[in-house]
Amino acid sequence: MGLNWNRPPYVIKLHGVEITEQRAVVDGQPLFRRTYTTPIGSVYEEERREPGVGLWHGSRSWKSILPWVTSRLIKGPEDYPVVKYIVEHTEYLADYFPIEQTMDWLGEEGVVLDSLPHSPMQMLMIHWVGSEEGRIFYHMADYPDLVEDLYCAVSKSREPLYEIAAGSPAPVALCGDNVDCVLVNPILFRKYFMPEYEKQAAVLHRQGKLMAVHMDGRLLGLKELIGQTPIDIIEALHPPPMGDLPIGEALTAWPGKAIWIGFPGATYEFGPEATRQYALDLLREVGAGDRLAIAMSTEGQVSNDNLMALTDVLASAALPLDPAAIEQVIGMRRATSLQGARSGGTAC
Repeated sequence: MGLNWNRPPYVIKLHGVEITEQRAVVDGQPLFRRTYTTPIGSVYEEERREPGVGLWHGSRSWKSILPWVTSRLIKGPEDYPVVKYIVEHTEYLADYFPIEQTMDWLGEEGVVLDSLPHSPMQMLMIHWVGSEEGRIFYHMADYPDLVEDLYCAVSKSREPLYEIAAGSPAPVALCGDNVDCVLVNPILFRKYFMPEYEKQAAVLHRQGKLMAVHMDGRLLGLKELIGQTPIDIIEALHPPPMGDLPIGEALTAWPGKAIWIGFPGATYEFGPEATRQYALDLLREVGAGDRLAIAMSTEGQVSNDNLMALTDVLASAALPLDPAAIEQVIGMRRATSLQGARSGGTAC
Protein backbone atom coordinates (compact mmCIF):
# COMPACT_ATOMS: atom_id res chain seq x y z
CA MET A 1 0.00 0.00 0.00
CA GLY A 2 1.11 3.57 -0.60
CA LEU A 3 0.11 7.06 -1.61
CA ASN A 4 -0.88 8.30 -5.05
CA TRP A 5 -0.07 12.01 -5.41
CA ASN A 6 -1.01 14.09 -8.44
CA ARG A 7 0.81 17.35 -9.16
CA PRO A 8 1.10 19.58 -12.24
CA PRO A 9 4.43 19.69 -14.10
CA TYR A 10 3.66 23.11 -15.57
CA VAL A 11 2.53 26.66 -14.98
CA ILE A 12 0.38 28.80 -17.26
CA LYS A 13 1.19 32.26 -18.57
CA LEU A 14 -1.60 34.22 -20.26
CA HIS A 15 -0.74 36.88 -22.82
CA GLY A 16 -3.13 39.76 -23.39
CA VAL A 17 -5.65 38.39 -20.92
CA GLU A 18 -6.59 40.07 -17.64
CA ILE A 19 -8.32 38.04 -14.93
CA THR A 20 -10.32 39.69 -12.16
CA GLU A 21 -12.44 38.14 -9.45
CA GLN A 22 -15.08 39.72 -7.28
CA ARG A 23 -17.94 38.75 -5.03
CA ALA A 24 -21.40 39.08 -6.48
CA VAL A 25 -24.96 38.49 -5.36
CA VAL A 26 -27.27 36.85 -7.90
CA ASP A 27 -30.89 36.05 -7.00
CA GLY A 28 -29.98 36.65 -3.38
CA GLN A 29 -27.14 34.08 -3.44
CA PRO A 30 -23.49 35.09 -2.79
CA LEU A 31 -21.26 34.07 -5.69
CA PHE A 32 -17.74 34.60 -6.97
CA ARG A 33 -17.51 36.06 -10.46
CA ARG A 34 -14.29 35.56 -12.44
CA THR A 35 -13.93 37.75 -15.54
CA TYR A 36 -11.47 37.24 -18.41
CA THR A 37 -10.86 40.43 -20.38
CA THR A 38 -9.16 40.34 -23.80
CA PRO A 39 -8.68 42.87 -26.63
CA ILE A 40 -11.67 41.33 -28.45
CA GLY A 41 -14.09 41.15 -25.53
CA SER A 42 -14.67 39.55 -22.14
CA VAL A 43 -16.31 36.46 -20.70
CA TYR A 44 -17.12 35.54 -17.13
CA GLU A 45 -18.09 32.58 -15.00
CA GLU A 46 -19.74 32.42 -11.60
CA GLU A 47 -19.41 29.81 -8.90
CA ARG A 48 -20.77 29.09 -5.45
CA ARG A 49 -18.21 28.05 -2.86
CA GLU A 50 -18.69 26.29 0.44
CA PRO A 51 -16.52 27.19 3.47
CA GLY A 52 -12.95 25.95 3.29
CA VAL A 53 -12.38 26.26 -0.46
CA GLY A 54 -8.72 26.95 -1.16
CA LEU A 55 -7.67 26.48 2.47
CA TRP A 56 -6.67 22.84 2.62
CA HIS A 57 -7.39 20.41 -0.22
CA GLY A 58 -6.95 22.20 -3.51
CA SER A 59 -10.17 23.93 -4.44
CA ARG A 60 -12.36 21.71 -2.23
CA SER A 61 -14.35 22.78 0.82
CA TRP A 62 -14.00 21.41 4.34
CA LYS A 63 -16.51 18.73 3.29
CA SER A 64 -14.42 17.97 0.16
CA ILE A 65 -16.99 19.56 -2.17
CA LEU A 66 -15.86 21.41 -5.30
CA PRO A 67 -17.22 24.87 -6.11
CA TRP A 68 -20.49 24.71 -8.05
CA VAL A 69 -20.30 26.62 -11.32
CA THR A 70 -23.61 28.44 -11.80
CA SER A 71 -22.71 30.39 -14.94
CA ARG A 72 -20.37 29.11 -17.67
CA LEU A 73 -17.78 31.03 -19.67
CA ILE A 74 -19.56 30.27 -22.94
CA LYS A 75 -23.19 31.30 -22.84
CA GLY A 76 -23.78 31.95 -26.52
CA PRO A 77 -22.05 32.10 -29.92
CA GLU A 78 -20.55 35.52 -29.19
CA ASP A 79 -18.38 34.00 -26.44
CA TYR A 80 -16.56 31.48 -28.61
CA PRO A 81 -14.09 33.93 -30.22
CA VAL A 82 -13.12 35.31 -26.80
CA VAL A 83 -12.46 31.87 -25.32
CA LYS A 84 -10.54 30.91 -28.45
CA TYR A 85 -8.39 34.03 -27.99
CA ILE A 86 -7.63 32.94 -24.42
CA VAL A 87 -6.71 29.45 -25.61
CA GLU A 88 -4.42 30.73 -28.34
CA HIS A 89 -2.70 33.14 -25.95
CA THR A 90 -2.06 30.52 -23.25
CA GLU A 91 1.58 29.53 -22.82
CA TYR A 92 2.55 26.38 -20.94
CA LEU A 93 5.89 26.51 -19.11
CA ALA A 94 7.65 23.55 -17.49
CA ASP A 95 7.89 23.65 -13.71
CA TYR A 96 9.06 20.32 -12.32
CA PHE A 97 9.66 21.47 -8.74
CA PRO A 98 6.24 20.23 -7.46
CA ILE A 99 6.95 16.81 -8.98
CA GLU A 100 10.52 16.60 -7.65
CA GLN A 101 9.44 17.77 -4.19
CA THR A 102 6.70 15.17 -3.91
CA MET A 103 8.92 12.37 -5.20
CA ASP A 104 11.44 13.31 -2.52
CA TRP A 105 8.73 13.30 0.17
CA LEU A 106 7.20 9.97 -0.87
CA GLY A 107 10.34 8.03 -1.69
CA GLU A 108 9.33 4.39 -2.11
CA GLU A 109 6.03 4.90 -0.26
CA GLY A 110 3.95 5.85 -3.28
CA VAL A 111 3.83 7.13 -6.84
CA VAL A 112 3.71 10.69 -8.20
CA LEU A 113 1.68 11.46 -11.32
CA ASP A 114 1.78 14.43 -13.66
CA SER A 115 -1.63 16.06 -13.32
CA LEU A 116 -2.88 17.26 -16.70
CA PRO A 117 -6.15 19.10 -17.49
CA HIS A 118 -9.20 17.63 -19.18
CA SER A 119 -8.80 16.80 -22.86
CA PRO A 120 -9.97 19.43 -25.39
CA MET A 121 -13.59 18.36 -25.85
CA GLN A 122 -14.06 17.79 -22.13
CA MET A 123 -13.04 21.41 -21.57
CA LEU A 124 -16.16 22.38 -23.51
CA MET A 125 -18.43 19.65 -22.19
CA ILE A 126 -17.51 19.96 -18.52
CA HIS A 127 -16.12 23.47 -18.05
CA TRP A 128 -16.81 26.15 -20.63
CA VAL A 129 -20.22 25.23 -22.07
CA GLY A 130 -21.39 22.56 -19.65
CA SER A 131 -23.88 19.75 -20.04
CA GLU A 132 -26.68 21.12 -17.84
CA GLU A 133 -30.01 20.82 -19.63
CA GLY A 134 -28.12 19.44 -22.64
CA ARG A 135 -26.30 22.73 -23.30
CA ILE A 136 -23.25 21.32 -25.08
CA PHE A 137 -25.43 19.18 -27.32
CA TYR A 138 -27.57 22.15 -28.33
CA HIS A 139 -24.39 24.05 -29.11
CA MET A 140 -23.11 21.17 -31.24
CA ALA A 141 -26.36 21.30 -33.21
CA ASP A 142 -26.75 25.09 -33.41
CA TYR A 143 -23.09 26.20 -33.67
CA PRO A 144 -21.18 23.19 -35.02
CA ASP A 145 -18.46 25.28 -36.68
CA LEU A 146 -17.78 27.26 -33.52
CA VAL A 147 -17.58 24.11 -31.38
CA GLU A 148 -15.28 22.39 -33.88
CA ASP A 149 -13.06 25.46 -34.26
CA LEU A 150 -12.57 25.84 -30.50
CA TYR A 151 -11.92 22.12 -30.07
CA CYS A 152 -9.18 22.27 -32.71
CA ALA A 153 -7.63 25.36 -31.10
CA VAL A 154 -7.45 23.64 -27.70
CA SER A 155 -6.01 20.49 -29.26
CA LYS A 156 -3.23 22.45 -30.94
CA SER A 157 -2.50 24.51 -27.82
CA ARG A 158 -1.97 21.33 -25.79
CA GLU A 159 0.91 20.01 -27.90
CA PRO A 160 3.63 21.85 -25.90
CA LEU A 161 2.01 20.65 -22.68
CA TYR A 162 2.34 17.01 -23.71
CA GLU A 163 6.05 17.57 -24.37
CA ILE A 164 6.42 19.14 -20.92
CA ALA A 165 4.68 16.18 -19.28
CA ALA A 166 6.88 13.75 -21.20
CA GLY A 167 9.98 15.48 -19.81
CA SER A 168 8.80 15.37 -16.22
CA PRO A 169 10.50 12.98 -13.77
CA ALA A 170 7.12 11.48 -12.79
CA PRO A 171 6.64 7.98 -14.27
CA VAL A 172 2.95 8.46 -15.15
CA ALA A 173 0.97 11.31 -16.71
CA LEU A 174 -2.70 11.51 -15.72
CA CYS A 175 -5.31 13.13 -17.95
CA GLY A 176 -8.21 14.04 -15.65
CA ASP A 177 -11.03 13.39 -18.09
CA ASN A 178 -13.93 12.12 -15.92
CA VAL A 179 -15.20 9.99 -18.80
CA ASP A 180 -18.81 8.78 -18.56
CA CYS A 181 -20.59 7.21 -21.52
CA VAL A 182 -23.89 8.93 -20.72
CA LEU A 183 -22.25 12.27 -21.47
CA VAL A 184 -19.55 11.04 -23.87
CA ASN A 185 -21.33 8.64 -26.20
CA PRO A 186 -19.39 6.30 -28.54
CA ILE A 187 -19.71 8.68 -31.51
CA LEU A 188 -18.18 11.57 -29.58
CA PHE A 189 -15.55 9.34 -27.99
CA ARG A 190 -14.39 8.05 -31.35
CA LYS A 191 -14.34 11.49 -33.00
CA TYR A 192 -12.92 13.73 -30.27
CA PHE A 193 -11.30 11.61 -27.57
CA MET A 194 -9.51 8.75 -29.28
CA PRO A 195 -7.46 10.98 -31.65
CA GLU A 196 -6.35 13.16 -28.73
CA TYR A 197 -5.37 10.14 -26.67
CA GLU A 198 -3.36 8.86 -29.65
CA LYS A 199 -1.53 12.18 -29.95
CA GLN A 200 -0.85 12.44 -26.24
CA ALA A 201 0.31 8.84 -25.87
CA ALA A 202 2.70 9.09 -28.81
CA VAL A 203 4.59 11.90 -27.06
CA LEU A 204 4.57 10.25 -23.64
CA HIS A 205 5.54 6.80 -24.84
CA ARG A 206 8.56 8.14 -26.72
CA GLN A 207 9.95 9.15 -23.33
CA GLY A 208 9.03 5.85 -21.71
CA LYS A 209 6.16 7.31 -19.67
CA LEU A 210 2.85 5.66 -18.89
CA MET A 211 -0.42 7.37 -19.75
CA ALA A 212 -3.41 7.23 -17.40
CA VAL A 213 -6.89 8.65 -17.95
CA HIS A 214 -9.41 9.38 -15.20
CA MET A 215 -12.48 7.36 -16.22
CA ASP A 216 -14.71 7.33 -13.16
CA GLY A 217 -18.13 7.16 -14.80
CA ARG A 218 -20.26 4.55 -16.53
CA LEU A 219 -18.06 2.82 -19.11
CA LEU A 220 -19.97 -0.23 -20.35
CA GLY A 221 -21.04 1.59 -23.52
CA LEU A 222 -17.41 2.54 -24.28
CA LYS A 223 -15.80 -0.76 -23.33
CA GLU A 224 -14.71 -1.83 -26.81
CA LEU A 225 -13.51 1.64 -27.86
CA ILE A 226 -11.46 2.11 -24.68
CA GLY A 227 -9.74 -1.16 -25.48
CA GLN A 228 -8.62 0.32 -28.81
CA THR A 229 -6.89 3.33 -27.24
CA PRO A 230 -3.16 3.49 -26.35
CA ILE A 231 -3.98 4.33 -22.72
CA ASP A 232 -1.86 2.30 -20.29
CA ILE A 233 -3.89 2.85 -17.11
CA ILE A 234 -7.65 3.23 -16.72
CA GLU A 235 -7.69 5.29 -13.54
CA ALA A 236 -10.60 5.54 -11.08
CA LEU A 237 -12.85 2.97 -12.71
CA HIS A 238 -15.85 2.61 -10.40
CA PRO A 239 -17.41 -0.86 -10.54
CA PRO A 240 -21.08 -1.31 -9.60
CA PRO A 241 -23.06 -0.04 -7.76
CA MET A 242 -21.69 3.38 -8.79
CA GLY A 243 -20.44 2.38 -12.24
CA ASP A 244 -21.88 -0.16 -14.68
CA LEU A 245 -18.81 -2.20 -15.68
CA PRO A 246 -17.77 -5.07 -13.36
CA ILE A 247 -14.04 -5.20 -12.74
CA GLY A 248 -13.70 -8.78 -13.98
CA GLU A 249 -15.32 -7.84 -17.28
CA ALA A 250 -13.07 -4.78 -17.61
CA LEU A 251 -9.90 -6.79 -17.01
CA THR A 252 -10.97 -9.29 -19.66
CA ALA A 253 -11.85 -6.56 -22.18
CA TRP A 254 -8.55 -4.66 -21.69
CA PRO A 255 -5.82 -7.31 -21.46
CA GLY A 256 -2.98 -4.86 -22.10
CA LYS A 257 -4.06 -2.24 -19.58
CA ALA A 258 -3.79 -1.74 -15.84
CA ILE A 259 -6.88 -0.67 -13.92
CA TRP A 260 -6.80 1.56 -10.86
CA ILE A 261 -10.14 1.09 -9.14
CA GLY A 262 -11.86 3.94 -7.40
CA PHE A 263 -13.46 2.12 -4.45
CA PRO A 264 -17.19 2.96 -4.68
CA GLY A 265 -17.80 5.67 -2.12
CA ALA A 266 -21.46 4.68 -1.80
CA THR A 267 -20.36 1.47 -0.08
CA TYR A 268 -18.85 3.44 2.78
CA GLU A 269 -22.32 4.72 3.66
CA PHE A 270 -23.29 1.21 4.83
CA GLY A 271 -20.45 1.00 7.34
CA PRO A 272 -17.22 -0.94 7.90
CA GLU A 273 -18.66 -4.45 7.58
CA ALA A 274 -20.18 -3.61 4.18
CA THR A 275 -16.84 -2.07 3.15
CA ARG A 276 -14.94 -5.18 4.22
CA GLN A 277 -17.35 -7.54 2.46
CA TYR A 278 -17.35 -5.49 -0.76
CA ALA A 279 -13.55 -5.51 -0.78
CA LEU A 280 -13.50 -9.30 -0.43
CA ASP A 281 -16.10 -9.72 -3.18
CA LEU A 282 -14.07 -7.40 -5.37
CA LEU A 283 -10.89 -9.43 -4.93
CA ARG A 284 -12.76 -12.58 -5.92
CA GLU A 285 -13.38 -11.03 -9.34
CA VAL A 286 -9.88 -9.92 -10.27
CA GLY A 287 -7.95 -13.13 -10.73
CA ALA A 288 -4.27 -12.86 -9.87
CA GLY A 289 -4.57 -9.09 -9.40
CA ASP A 290 -1.36 -8.30 -11.28
CA ARG A 291 -2.95 -5.45 -13.32
CA LEU A 292 -4.90 -3.92 -10.48
CA ALA A 293 -4.63 -1.12 -7.93
CA ILE A 294 -7.35 0.01 -5.53
CA ALA A 295 -7.71 3.64 -4.51
CA MET A 296 -9.54 4.02 -1.20
CA SER A 297 -10.91 7.29 -2.52
CA THR A 298 -10.33 9.26 -5.69
CA GLU A 299 -11.44 12.54 -4.12
CA GLY A 300 -13.75 12.34 -1.11
CA GLN A 301 -13.00 11.77 2.55
CA VAL A 302 -13.14 8.30 4.09
CA SER A 303 -13.99 7.71 7.76
CA ASN A 304 -11.39 6.02 9.94
CA ASP A 305 -13.64 2.99 10.52
CA ASN A 306 -14.11 2.39 6.81
CA LEU A 307 -10.44 3.10 6.15
CA MET A 308 -9.41 0.46 8.69
CA ALA A 309 -11.91 -2.06 7.32
CA LEU A 310 -10.59 -1.69 3.80
CA THR A 311 -6.92 -1.72 4.79
CA ASP A 312 -7.61 -4.82 6.89
CA VAL A 313 -8.56 -6.66 3.71
CA LEU A 314 -5.86 -5.19 1.50
CA ALA A 315 -3.12 -5.74 4.08
CA SER A 316 -3.98 -9.45 3.98
CA ALA A 317 -3.53 -9.58 0.21
CA ALA A 318 -0.39 -10.68 -1.59
CA LEU A 319 0.22 -11.33 -5.28
CA PRO A 320 -0.90 -13.55 -6.82
CA LEU A 321 -4.19 -12.98 -5.04
CA ASP A 322 -5.87 -15.82 -3.17
CA PRO A 323 -9.24 -14.47 -1.91
CA ALA A 324 -9.91 -17.64 0.09
CA ALA A 325 -6.68 -17.18 2.05
CA ILE A 326 -7.45 -13.48 2.56
CA GLU A 327 -10.91 -14.30 3.91
CA GLN A 328 -9.41 -16.85 6.29
CA VAL A 329 -6.99 -14.25 7.67
CA ILE A 330 -9.84 -11.74 8.13
CA GLY A 331 -11.89 -14.39 9.93
CA MET A 332 -9.00 -15.16 12.29
CA ARG A 333 -8.60 -11.45 13.06
CA ARG A 334 -12.29 -11.11 13.83
CA ALA A 335 -12.17 -14.11 16.15
CA THR A 336 -9.12 -12.77 17.97
CA SER A 337 -10.75 -9.37 18.33
CA LEU A 338 -13.98 -10.88 19.73
CA GLN A 339 -12.05 -13.07 22.15
CA GLY A 340 -10.09 -10.06 23.40
CA ALA A 341 -13.25 -8.03 23.83
CA ARG A 342 -14.96 -10.80 25.85
CA SER A 343 -11.97 -11.20 28.15
CA GLY A 344 -11.69 -7.46 28.65
CA GLY A 345 -8.30 -7.34 26.94
CA THR A 346 -7.11 -5.54 23.85
CA ALA A 347 -6.44 -7.38 20.61
CA CYS A 348 -3.48 -6.09 18.66
